[in-house]
Amino acid sequence: MTALWTSQELRDATQGTLAADISVTGISIDTRTLKPGDLFIALKGETSDGHAHIAQALEAGAACVMVHDTQGSTDPRLLIVTDTMGGLEALGRYARDRFDGKVIAVTGSVGKTTTKDMLRTALSALGPTHAAVASYNNHWGVPLTLARLPRDARFCVSEVGMNHVGEIAPLATQVRPDVAIITTIGTAHLGHMGSVEEIAREKATLFGALTADGTAVVPDDAIGQDLFRAALPAHAKLWHSGLSVNSEIRLTGLVCTANGSDFVLTLPEVGDLSVHLNAPGRHLARNAALALGAIAALGEDVSEAARALTDFVPGAGRGQMRAVLNGVQLLDESYNASTTSIRSTLETLALLPAKRRVAALGDIRELGAFADAEHYSLADAVIASNAIAFCCGEHMRALYDALPEALRGAYAPDSRSLAPLLLNALRPGDLLLVKGSLGSRMRDVIAALDNASNPVSA
Repeated sequence: MTALWTSQELRDATQGTLAADISVTGISIDTRTLKPGDLFIALKGETSDGHAHIAQALEAGAACVMVHDTQGSTDPRLLIVTDTMGGLEALGRYARDRFDGKVIAVTGSVGKTTTKDMLRTALSALGPTHAAVASYNNHWGVPLTLARLPRDARFCVSEVGMNHVGEIAPLATQVRPDVAIITTIGTAHLGHMGSVEEIAREKATLFGALTADGTAVVPDDAIGQDLFRAALPAHAKLWHSGLSVNSEIRLTGLVCTANGSDFVLTLPEVGDLSVHLNAPGRHLARNAALALGAIAALGEDVSEAARALTDFVPGAGRGQMRAVLNGVQLLDESYNASTTSIRSTLETLALLPAKRRVAALGDIRELGAFADAEHYSLADAVIASNAIAFCCGEHMRALYDALPEALRGAYAPDSRSLAPLLLNALRPGDLLLVKGSLGSRMRDVIAALDNASNPVSA
């Protein structure tokens, strides 16, 4: 296996000391998933300290362990740095500097991970592609993604996230994208940010790190168009994506059914391109347009990328469809939620055939003083989808009480209490949507469904 890092590169990148001559094939920050040959980085967090696992990491086959506290160990495989978080960031910067491929950064209130996964699927048809794991988009996820960037990759896709002012710019500086995408501007983190305009302003700071001749890609209907233009460096281009006739990336003839979406995508210097997605949902079609527009901005083969994107399948917690119980279909959107994403998913739910549509919805977090109003505003979307709602959480009560009696399934204070009420109500032929913010623990509902579907025999 080709070395990801050599001893000398580790020393040069971090300015640390390392006595051993080793070769690193991967990077880990968790001994539970560490593989032989990994560099284990002993990060210190608020509730845990990786330095407590130095010996365990070495016993598990780590080629090297980055530390700022040796814990009394004299093992020559210790890479000793001033601070391990700073060391991780240094590895990320070094890896980005040595990379001669193309980098795409993705931010937005909703759809970051799905758009990143679409880009990984599409770009992989064009060359070796490296992309962030899961939702690694914060102060440690971004440098970890870069530090794991293989030296032979052609493309790198990084998510960039935030929930407070000032968080995107330092991450963007590390990524230095050739193309920067904003997927949506919505109310996620509204409680911290104060207004949707401030969310747009913060997201737009990603553009400041664009490389020479870089391109920013934004939805044509997103709030903050003036902010996007103001944040754009003089050396970069701004492309809009959507249904407007004036958009550089334009969707026409969009048809969404239970079997997926079909549309024509018009792109600069490419022309018209017919696109089919097997995954249903208008929001997925728009995410695909952003992804293909970014690939066009790189000057790559968009036709081949679009063919590869036909096989895209949403992941667990992000729109995956599968069977549970006896004759019940699950639309698993349990990973996270915002007002915008719940509306989009309810719209998709309405496209899918079912005897009954059922929606298990947990609280949207980080809305602050706007929480009750934001949850209440979803009533029209639930009614339009004709979904029987099972709600949990303090603020989902506002939505539940706003629904007509026929669409009220049950309310519970939390997901664990909601699960048995939901299971008792489900019938064969039902189509069930499960969605809520990560902190609402809607994965407990998914676990209850799976346990009921596959009971362990005594």
